[in-house]
Amino acid sequence: MQTVLITGCSSGFGLETAHFFLDRGWAVVATMRQPGPDALPPSDRLRLLALDVTDPVSIDQAVTAAGPIDVLVNNAGIGWLNALEGTPMAAARELFETNTLGTIAMTQSVLPQMRERRAGVIVNVSSSVTLSALPLLSVYTASKAAVNAFTESLELELEPFGIRARLVLPGRAPDTSFGANARARMTDGFPDAYGELVQRVFAKWQEPGPVTHSSDVTEAVWRAATDPSCPMRLPAGADAIAAAR
Repeated sequence: MQTVLITGCSSGFGLETAHFFLDRGWAVVATMRQPGPDALPPSDRLRLLALDVTDPVSIDQAVTAAGPIDVLVNNAGIGWLNALEGTPMAAARELFETNTLGTIAMTQSVLPQMRERRAGVIVNVSSSVTLSALPLLSVYTASKAAVNAFTESLELELEPFGIRARLVLPGRAPDTSFGANARARMTDGFPDAYGELVQRVFAKWQEPGPVTHSSDVTEAVWRAATDPSCPMRLPAGADAIAAAR
């Protein structure tokens, strides 16, 4: 039985991905900052572990408790929506600590065991905003673009050891809580000078059009984890696929 460790399983893509792998007979290590007993249905193939990807001690404890890991899904991340002038440097650092350095730290932690076995897969969940530039997302996009570059270079490093690295790039997913969580961090709102731009952006999002659903992402993660022939970048969702074109 193969084992997948998934970060950020409290909601959204991570939670759905944990369900998806459980339904297909995998052993799942579902991690989140504060595991709740009702996060996922009980299963003898499921373990819930506390994990903060910005804390080296937490990472070491979770990876040790998980044991052998066949697939690591770096899904944990936070969002941010604002003009650069409305982005405190503390918020920018938090984005990079979680989205970028958290991904790097988790990968670094599991690589020794994968390298010794000469097998394993790293799946990094990035974003389709790295495929097509959008306003008010400059810092968030930068944190995810760094993940893209990291993963593509990492793939070349790991190929001699039989380890794959892949990217999943979801589009906008209004059905998840990701956007609401991003807005909750914006305690000071948007700078007044950008009010017209903000109105245009929000009006655009209200227009009908393609979006991403959690099932799009879970299927892309599954393919990245199980199909050695899949491409390096897997856009997930109709809008992400359109952006990739």
